[in-house]
Amino acid sequence: MKLIRTLLTTAALGLALAGTAPTQAQPAGGAPVKVGTIFPLSGGAGPQGQHVTQAIQAMAAVINESGGVMGRKIEIVSRDDESTPAVGISRATELASAGVSVVIEGWNSPVTLAMQPVLARAGILDITAISKADPILSGEGNPLAVRLNSSNSQDGAVIANYIANVAKAKRVAFLTENDAYGNGAQASIEAELKKLNHAYEKVAEEKFPFAQADFRVAMTNVRAANPDLTVAINANEGLGMPAIIRQARQSRLPGALVAAVGTVAPSVLEVAGDAANGLIGADIYFPAVEPFASNPANQRFVAKTQEMFKYTPDKFMALGATALQVWAMAANELKTLEREAIAKRIRGGSFKGTVMGDVTFEPNGQLSSQHYLFTVQGGKMVVQK
Repeated sequence: MKLIRTLLTTAALGLALAGTAPTQAQPAGGAPVKVGTIFPLSGGAGPQGQHVTQAIQAMAAVINESGGVMGRKIEIVSRDDESTPAVGISRATELASAGVSVVIEGWNSPVTLAMQPVLARAGILDITAISKADPILSGEGNPLAVRLNSSNSQDGAVIANYIANVAKAKRVAFLTENDAYGNGAQASIEAELKKLNHAYEKVAEEKFPFAQADFRVAMTNVRAANPDLTVAINANEGLGMPAIIRQARQSRLPGALVAAVGTVAPSVLEVAGDAANGLIGADIYFPAVEPFASNPANQRFVAKTQEMFKYTPDKFMALGATALQVWAMAANELKTLEREAIAKRIRGGSFKGTVMGDVTFEPNGQLSSQHYLFTVQGGKMVVQK
């Protein structure tokens, strides 16, 4: 019996040592640092969420090749929020239990707003890559909020300036996603038009849910209003936005069609086809246009994404990658993974040599962005000089 107890004790000790000793697969600095991602990986926005997740994986590979985070490799742990707030809450809870050091999330604003307090209570740093609703930075759900994508307020000023000073449109219609993102985007555009003292008439306003793909009735109503310009606000790039573009052309919608900032990616143009020619929009990143084309950090990210996933990244992918890059820069500089310290370094701070160039965050956590107007010609976005 004594021999059996000795053997069991020795075996248990061996197992304990095996659990703590570094294995061949682990980096010299210790176990990998887990980074959680929560984006839609299925449904209408699934393709875009998959691309953002892959871009984050590509950036993780770039960072790991350069020494990782404090000598430790980054391991990406991905979850699908299914574009549903309740599912997002569940996935955030799962990642909190999985021991992630940070969560990079956010395609749909309602999902982000639902997840913020869950991650805040768990003491996990929460970085929003894409979701645009202004309340995300209010501090209510997450007092240490950080966001990479431009805000509704920033975007509204760009579109309003185009309406008032470029198109000089007097009759304006809206096709608006009926949620925190869409309503906030429209409100921002109208508020900025008011600031510009631009006299216009809102001749039509059609609201729709995120998942809608049939806009024929809405197009009929907008066409009857005879607008000079119609603003389309739809974050469903896998389904809704291409449908709006095609159906606007099919219905012979009068006047210009202007897409809200950041709602047109190359994937949208591929689905929309020739119907997208003449579309007007604005965005903050184009991989092959200056100042991005000659940026070494962007070149390395683009090359790694092409190597791993066989396509060139779009703006959303660049935002996801930059979110991870900035977090890793802050962690390596401070030599800590502590949530509050890293958040305070990012909020109001500046970082050199990111995918997006030299960047600065406002004190509320919003990345400052420069917008570029574009038109679609021959199925491609052509930046206006």
